[in-house]
Amino acid sequence: MSGHSKWHNIQAKKGKTDAARGAIFTKIGRELAVAAKNNPNPETNSKLADIIAKAKAANMPNENIKRSIAKAAGELGDKEYKELTYEGYGVAGSALIITTLTDNVNRTAGDIRSTMSKCGGQLGNTGCVSYMFDNKGVIVIERTVALDEDTMMEYCLEAGADDYVAEDDAYEVYTTPENFSEARKYFEGKNVTFLEAAVKMIPQSYISLEGDKLETFKKMLDRLEELDDVQDVYHNVELPEEDDED
Repeated sequence: MSGHSKWHNIQAKKGKTDAARGAIFTKIGRELAVAAKNNPNPETNSKLADIIAKAKAANMPNENIKRSIAKAAGELGDKEYKELTYEGYGVAGSALIITTLTDNVNRTAGDIRSTMSKCGGQLGNTGCVSYMFDNKGVIVIERTVALDEDTMMEYCLEAGADDYVAEDDAYEVYTTPENFSEARKYFEGKNVTFLEAAVKMIPQSYISLEGDKLETFKKMLDRLEELDDVQDVYHNVELPEEDDED
């Protein structure tokens, strides 16, 4: 495996404007609230614990995390949020998977369909592109002098990880979705610094776009990510380093 999570993408995300980071925190806050609604204790709610790790890796302040969990029941009220995944195509046959949290399926589907259509894309049927992606747990860990490759290899074996990739400033650790929580707990116990921690859809291969097609694709990505109900957008396009998102 060769750097599928593209560590430089995470670096780019951390350099976003305050407004963009605020939007990311809002989306993660909703994930926290939904996960905490019926059980706000991360010790007995592994999904909530996973999202807390994701929030911390995104530099979400602890107070924001606590507030999202504490207000979960009150903020959500009787609303029932559904986790829905959409698949579709962008320009030049590019593939996208869009994960959402929504209390209004018709609104969400309509917004995504309209956004993609305006940028030369279209929604597809379930399964139309997901076969091009692998669902994996991804834990990106800061590389330090003390954490050399031999030590990381030992940690990965003990954590039950599938694989890891050593970058100049980080290690990208991959797990099955089923083993993600246990691996995350193991690495937390080693007091390493998480730069990312989430279960993601990783493309098996990438395609390249140029010129107007690339600009159109980037515009669609931006517009999809601005939608309130959209949590994450995964795709198989090799974007310029300074712009790559997922």
